[in-house]
Amino acid sequence: MSGIRVVEVAAWTYVPVAGALMTEWGADVLKIEHPEVGDPQRGLVTSGLIPAGGVAHMFELPNRGKRSVALDLKSEEGHELLMKLIATADVFLTNFRPSARKKLRIDVEDVRAVNPSIIYARGSAAGQEGPDAERGGYDLTSFWARTGISSNVSPDSLGYPVTMPGPAFGDVLGGLALAGAVSTALFHRERTGEAVEVDGSLLATGAWAMGGTIAGAYAFNQKVYPKSTPDRAPNPLVNTYRTADDRFVTLVMLESDRFWPELTTALGVPELITDERFDSHAKRGKNNVEACAALAAAFAEKTYTEWEPILETLNGAWAKVQHPLEVVDDQQVIANHYIADLSDASGTPFKLVSAPVQFNGAPGETRRSPEHGEHTDEVLEEIGLSMEQIIDLKVSGAIL
Repeated sequence: MSGIRVVEVAAWTYVPVAGALMTEWGADVLKIEHPEVGDPQRGLVTSGLIPAGGVAHMFELPNRGKRSVALDLKSEEGHELLMKLIATADVFLTNFRPSARKKLRIDVEDVRAVNPSIIYARGSAAGQEGPDAERGGYDLTSFWARTGISSNVSPDSLGYPVTMPGPAFGDVLGGLALAGAVSTALFHRERTGEAVEVDGSLLATGAWAMGGTIAGAYAFNQKVYPKSTPDRAPNPLVNTYRTADDRFVTLVMLESDRFWPELTTALGVPELITDERFDSHAKRGKNNVEACAALAAAFAEKTYTEWEPILETLNGAWAKVQHPLEVVDDQQVIANHYIADLSDASGTPFKLVSAPVQFNGAPGETRRSPEHGEHTDEVLEEIGLSMEQIIDLKVSGAIL
């Protein structure tokens, strides 16, 4: 994306993640922020969500590599400067609601009036049409709760729906989809000359993630899709088991007739191969509770450290259930450069997961996020403003 300029008028995480991904792919992304408050995500540093004296990781995540330009879009001067920047851009990226876009005069017709060939990309909670088009939302509501993910991953015995596994879980997935869609729109424009509008939403992303489950629920007319706990997995070879040191191993050996002899031999219970209850996939499904119990008892005999070299000899897929901090030291993650080592503007080192795709065998360039308004002067000079004009705009409050 070298040579592509993106003007982003967005806040929080979902849509800004799309801009962040494009910076790793080479785009110049101009993050437009209010001169006084900036992106509300910056305020998390005072909300206890950032370690004292640490890096504002939840701002770094969706704003890596961008240039921050602080403009008051409600002022005539600020709006005029935004339109000048839009005139130089290939993509306009926003998550403002329809009424806010109209009020700020940044809707499609406003933007296309100064740049007819720009890709106009919107991200929202629940889409641009329908009764909830003006409603805001976060990934916990629109992605996780509304699409059935929460209800489907929560064991019935728990008594309540579980929350997301971590912050911005749905946001980063939705941002990835939106960045890919913008790339497709740019390719379409290059081939045809037509600039299109791109729309994505957290609701659409969550429904897509649940695609198989939603299709199955409809096909079988089941309000609640079948769920299972580890003690009664339908296929005992697609399950999670506890080791002696309270670690867990997840197996996904779908072809159970192929992998059952290998697995049971490795676990030290080869007698299960010919056990009449378990000597076929159909019988293991019928006697799944007993089969799960037999495998659970075997796994409980050794610690994970003892099991690891044994499991590495298997052809079937398995994985250690890791904690997030362990991922940082995962040798496969390190070998493939999936996590970047960075320093923030004050020089404090931190780590950030890189974009999940690579080109020509190399990761994209991951850079720190900008300070509030860090590049305002630089960018305005690029579009022809003199330092005297910039100072006057600062005095008026139109820029930072």
